[in-house]
Amino acid sequence: MQPVIERKEGEGAAQAAPSSSSRRAKFLLTAFLAFAALAFAGLGVWQVERLFWKLDLIARVEARVTAPPIAPPAAREWPALSADAYEYRHVTATGLFEPEHETLVQAVTERGPGFWVMTPLRLADGTTILVNRGFVPPERRDPASRAEGNRAGPATVTGLLRISEPGGGFLRANDAANGRWYSRDVEAIASARGLEKVAPFFIDADGTANPGGFPVGGLTVVTFRNSHLVYALTWFALAVMSLGGLYFVRRNRAG
Repeated sequence: MQPVIERKEGEGAAQAAPSSSSRRAKFLLTAFLAFAALAFAGLGVWQVERLFWKLDLIARVEARVTAPPIAPPAAREWPALSADAYEYRHVTATGLFEPEHETLVQAVTERGPGFWVMTPLRLADGTTILVNRGFVPPERRDPASRAEGNRAGPATVTGLLRISEPGGGFLRANDAANGRWYSRDVEAIASARGLEKVAPFFIDADGTANPGGFPVGGLTVVTFRNSHLVYALTWFALAVMSLGGLYFVRRNRAG
């Protein structure tokens, strides 16, 4: 007599369900790992592109900073002015300072906290360039405390051309009404001081000493953070790890 094998209703379906669920989970994991590998590889390539862009920028800026000074762009060139083409050019300009219209912009330097002294320089053609004459500590913010540095007469300034910094500083907007400035916003400063025909850039004066020692120029820091190679290697490593995970999932599925 053959033994009777009883199968409870639904038992086969219950055994098939885990297998189907497992295949679906492996498919989703495979898709996720493939997508992650492509995404990480793409981010790595993007960082490599950024790396070469940054190296080119550094080379261009170094060439401008060390080049002999030239005249700043004339008024007819202002509409086409761009940071890529002009920022950090070594320039020199001659005119008359207007210390009565100076603006103090908060600054933190190697000398500690204080202010940048932004002073209009009126050129012979009637245009004006704002000049960051340098740094003063809080106890020198009153122009009377550094009167020697505000002598009348023609003055020649040599320094780096810088593009305007609109808006304000980090989490702090410029407050022209109350005289609180956190960035060197040329347009806003010119408007607050009633200046006309003002260049859309300013000059960071070099370290040539001012009479009386203040303001202190030459404190511009020209450095560019360049971590793109580290980021690229990190993204590529994650892409390789994702491919490794994909390989193990596919191998187990085949087994």
